[in-house]
Amino acid sequence: MEVCLCSISRSSINKFGSYAILIALLFSLMCFTSTDAYDSLDPNGNITVKWDIKSWTPDGYNAIVTIYNFQKYRHIQAPGWKLGWTWAKKEIIWTAAGGQATEQGDCSKFKGSIPHCCKRDPFIVDLLPGTPYNQQISNCCRGGVISSWVQDPEKAVSAFQITVGQAGTSNKTVRLPKNFTLQAPGPGYTCGPAMKGKPTKFLTPDGRRFTQALMTWNVICTYSQFLAQRAPTCCVSLSSFYNNTIINCPTCTCGCQNNITQPGTCVEPDSPYLASTLLSSGKDDDSPVIRCTKHMCPIRVHWHIKTNYKAYWRVKITITNFNYKMNYSQWNLVVQHPNFENLTQIFSFNYEPLLPYGFINDTAMFWGIQYYNDQLMQGGPSGNVQSEIILQKDKSKFTFEKGWAFPRKVYFNGDNCVMPPPDAYPYLPNASAYSRLTLQHSLVAILVSLVLPYSHNLLSFT
Repeated sequence: MEVCLCSISRSSINKFGSYAILIALLFSLMCFTSTDAYDSLDPNGNITVKWDIKSWTPDGYNAIVTIYNFQKYRHIQAPGWKLGWTWAKKEIIWTAAGGQATEQGDCSKFKGSIPHCCKRDPFIVDLLPGTPYNQQISNCCRGGVISSWVQDPEKAVSAFQITVGQAGTSNKTVRLPKNFTLQAPGPGYTCGPAMKGKPTKFLTPDGRRFTQALMTWNVICTYSQFLAQRAPTCCVSLSSFYNNTIINCPTCTCGCQNNITQPGTCVEPDSPYLASTLLSSGKDDDSPVIRCTKHMCPIRVHWHIKTNYKAYWRVKITITNFNYKMNYSQWNLVVQHPNFENLTQIFSFNYEPLLPYGFINDTAMFWGIQYYNDQLMQGGPSGNVQSEIILQKDKSKFTFEKGWAFPRKVYFNGDNCVMPPPDAYPYLPNASAYSRLTLQHSLVAILVSLVLPYSHNLLSFT
């Protein structure tokens, strides 16, 4: 009987353990999918799409769709955003201003005026600069490029206007679009459902009256680096004045050279085929053309501890572009370091402190100066930007030991850069010149004491 009870208990325990492991695995997966878009340095950052119905038409309505980038340091670069959705009924777009649908779709059933777009799942893109004024609206026509909120709040907004038909002409008959998709310019953003919000108020040109939207819908889109690309896009290398070792980016950080099975994975800088490779890739091909390196990253950020003063210390930051096909416009760099609260001077970069944790000032955002270095040129001799910063020492915290002087996190254009492993950081020599000399003298004294008793025998032998 006891054996039977023990066997039952053991089997039940094993079964319970299996269920516990399965539940823990499912819970971990749920946690991962819910937090992979969370950014600890910009916890409230998102892109909000606001859909405002301004007026009714005989078979639908006029709407202004506005895209707000509330992300502090992640912007949308060329070729710009692309916004899509699925109509709830059989709506069409009669006209568009400030933007245009990428496809017209099948409009064959319309005999008179032809709609701008008849697709059930349209995609809208921004118009290019230089668009005629009669096709523009406010905050349009920048080619889909939207600045980050910190760099330029006025250009962190984009908008277009559409006239929707076959949609209903009242708040009870109009239906919210579904399945919103934001490409900026590729994947990475996940959009929630459209939700009814408080009607937006608009100020008239004379500034003396507010008008109100008939209906307002809000869509919130969040970014995930895991969805944007399979591999990292940047890495960090380190060096210092007190150590001759340069800690390069880890090998195969963003991929590995594989020219045997996949020719053209990377290109050597002096290769005669570089021009032909760039020409064959084409303008519409988004795949990068990377210079052959051990890390294979398009972007490398180098942090060099340059000088040590009595009350200050100096750092040089260099950003190098290894992508022969890409110019990074309006680039930005975010660095987390505990000494940024004592940042004294910065050269040739713009600077703005970020406060992700309230009053703790340990995160800095850098970006280029307009018309000087706000564009990081493609790979080559001019494919880098650099600056130096001077920080004041806090005697209670400052040290060069154990990697304290190196950054904790580095972001380029909103993507987290891969850091070297902490045990590989350039170490500070533990002994001074005096202590090393004392150690040498001690070793000599020990050797003399060991050899001295046998000196008589050695002399006799000689």
